[in-house]
Amino acid sequence: MEAPLIIAAVAGLLVVISLIQPLAARLGLAPSVLLAVVGVAIGTVATQLLFTTKTDAFNEIARIFVFLPVDSQTILFTFLPILLFQTTLTLDVRRMAEDAGVIFVLAVVAVLIATAFIGVALYPLAGVPLVACLLLGAIVATTDPVAVVAIFRDIGAPARLGRLVEGESLLNDAAAIAVFAILFGILTGTESRQPAMAFLAFVNDFVGGMLLGYLGGQLLVRLFPLVREHRLAHVTLSVAFPYLIYIFADQFAGVSGVVAVVAAGMVINVMGPSRITPDGWSYLQDVWEQIAFWASSLIFVIASIVVPRLMVDMTWFDVALVGVVILAALAARAVVLFGVLPFLSVLRISQPVSTPYKVVMLWGGMRGAVTLTLALGITEHVSLAPAIKSFITVGATGFTFFTLLVYGTTLKPLIRVLKLDRLSPIDAALRNQVLALALEDVREGVSQAAGAYRIAPSIAETVASPYHTRAETAAQANELAEGVLDRDRITLGLVAVTNREREAVLRHFRERTASTQSVQTLVAQIGRLGDRARAGGRLEYNRAARQILAFPLSFRLAQAIHRWFKRDRWLAGLIADRYETLLLSHIVLSEIAEFIPQKISPLLGARVGEILGEIIDQRMEATALALKAVRLQYPDYADRLDQRFLKKAALRLEENTYRSLLQQNVIGAELHNDLQNAVSEAREEADRRPRLDLGLNTETLAAQLPFFSDLPPDQIRAITKLMRPRFAVPGEVLIRKGERGDAAYFISSGAVEVKTQSMSIPLGRGEVFGEIALIKGTPRTADVVALGYCRLLVLSTHDFKQLLSGDEHLRTHIDAVVNERLSMNEDRTDSRQFGEEPDEEGKSIAASGHD
Repeated sequence: MEAPLIIAAVAGLLVVISLIQPLAARLGLAPSVLLAVVGVAIGTVATQLLFTTKTDAFNEIARIFVFLPVDSQTILFTFLPILLFQTTLTLDVRRMAEDAGVIFVLAVVAVLIATAFIGVALYPLAGVPLVACLLLGAIVATTDPVAVVAIFRDIGAPARLGRLVEGESLLNDAAAIAVFAILFGILTGTESRQPAMAFLAFVNDFVGGMLLGYLGGQLLVRLFPLVREHRLAHVTLSVAFPYLIYIFADQFAGVSGVVAVVAAGMVINVMGPSRITPDGWSYLQDVWEQIAFWASSLIFVIASIVVPRLMVDMTWFDVALVGVVILAALAARAVVLFGVLPFLSVLRISQPVSTPYKVVMLWGGMRGAVTLTLALGITEHVSLAPAIKSFITVGATGFTFFTLLVYGTTLKPLIRVLKLDRLSPIDAALRNQVLALALEDVREGVSQAAGAYRIAPSIAETVASPYHTRAETAAQANELAEGVLDRDRITLGLVAVTNREREAVLRHFRERTASTQSVQTLVAQIGRLGDRARAGGRLEYNRAARQILAFPLSFRLAQAIHRWFKRDRWLAGLIADRYETLLLSHIVLSEIAEFIPQKISPLLGARVGEILGEIIDQRMEATALALKAVRLQYPDYADRLDQRFLKKAALRLEENTYRSLLQQNVIGAELHNDLQNAVSEAREEADRRPRLDLGLNTETLAAQLPFFSDLPPDQIRAITKLMRPRFAVPGEVLIRKGERGDAAYFISSGAVEVKTQSMSIPLGRGEVFGEIALIKGTPRTADVVALGYCRLLVLSTHDFKQLLSGDEHLRTHIDAVVNERLSMNEDRTDSRQFGEEPDEEGKSIAASGHD
């Protein structure tokens, strides 16, 4: 009979939880506050029913609530992983990165300081060992963001304030639990009392947890594409994963399970949207929101139900000790907020945190279910003395309920007093502009609807007139807005543009016209653009845009592998990825160029719209130039990728047409499924990207050189045995000034630029460079940089001289070129009237043409 009663008890709690939400909204309280009160009430009533002598009718159900059939460890293992995971899914991780220093201080440093402050303050008064006092400090150091963030959202507090509180809570649970485990081990004799060993254990928990979580998150995002569009499978994977990573980290790896789940969740937050279709990602988040609601509410109620049992022996002396905990916790938090955080801004580690923010965060340090659960865990250990158990559980429980009932009910008025519920000048101006445009659209819609339904114009005017008046009022207010500079409007516009760009990329992903790899790359790049725009406006946005087109470290590594090990598969794949990403980016930027005059200019002004349009045009030109560089080198491959993109777009249109016919009942489900299967087969074929051949066959490259065009095939084959192919990307430095000459370079395709002190000379297909330093035995006298993708043939010093000595025709040709270039160098030197040595490497190429 016990199992059905337990299920009925849980179901009853869910009913209570569902009714608490509207009641909390009606009373103007955070749901967590009301959940705690209701939980205590349930626990009190259950205790009275169980121990009353008047009736035994409710003993069975009351016993379940008084003596919970689960222990504290089960509660933590059941609820904590999914609560942490869901929070990371909803956070704006990239925006949090801007305040990484602040969040680290609040989450880790603040826990250590709070533990020390509370422990030292209690030790002279409590009559228990110092370790027990510190243990209580660690238990109450965890903050619960649920109630605070609910208040923030309800009252419209600044977004950054919410990010700081949520970011703090994610990691301070891990820090507090890690400190709790170490101190508990010291108290029970299972851990070393040496501070150095305790510190190393703490660092191991954190660093190991971060590494394990990162690897686990990477594994999960790679599993997502395997289940493709099966969103139920995505949700199932995501639900199983936090439990697996938490238990593996905590029970087997010996690191913090909390940190591991948080780190993994952040990886999935950043990479997940590009691995799952936007609809699938939205569905996953909706399901997780429901799961987290159940989990957070149940853990709060369950932890609160045991409070009467924990507080049964509370005395006035205990009340005084709770007061000491309150004062010490406030002092510790004030030291962190007003003493430590300013140093971060002085050192330029993070942006300053304003005083109103600090005041709210000081008063908003509410404790919740994790604190109560850890306190419950103390009561379950038989090795601890009853006095220590009572001291810790009463102190933790009393402090938790003080923060909920006092901070939770006064935080909202405090935010209003500090005027943090008001929009910034730029947000207020944007609100007025949005309101003006939206209301005018509504007015026009009313007029159109009246005409369509043949309603009298006078009636339509009566309904539409208030909207017109409100729109004019909003527009006038926007014109009078103060404190909004064009610079701020440009920054806001750039952020809006990056958001739109990200949505457009994900739309292509949803429509299956873009590959997972290109979408993932672009989403990450757009995220960096948005972050830089927020931090530094137009200047930083442009810098980030230039960096996006640069070649990453992976290109250099792939080139090194190609050069040293003659393996070009990775390099070819990166170039193919680059072209596909650039192609998608160019298409999306074209859409953004149309979006700006339609939506951004009416909101932020024509001048701001023009500036934003110029910025996007510059990005389009740079992207087109990068695309052209690949297309010129590999035109056939570029054509195949362009054709592949259009084929995917055509398949999407075909699929939409069949779906529309089904919805209009023109075709039945069976016929639709048959047509859809044909589309799916064609899409699988289109998804297979053709492999890019870098064209580095030595004989083929040598045959393209004018130097060897008159030679018979057998002689070309003999020459190619001495040569090694090399691939270069735009901007790569092939020769540096001052180096010792060790090779000559023949350009089979592409173009390079020779940079001397006085001028730059382009060289194209069929040219040779680096040969004079070999002939004369002098150091390089110029830098040579690849202008585009280049295919080169490289001859070492020994092989170059051997080639010349064995081929009279080639030696005569090279000698003529060298003499001509050296003569030009001398003429150039005389004209400059300098006593310096001629710039042999650079000017020896002056006679060479461009591609």
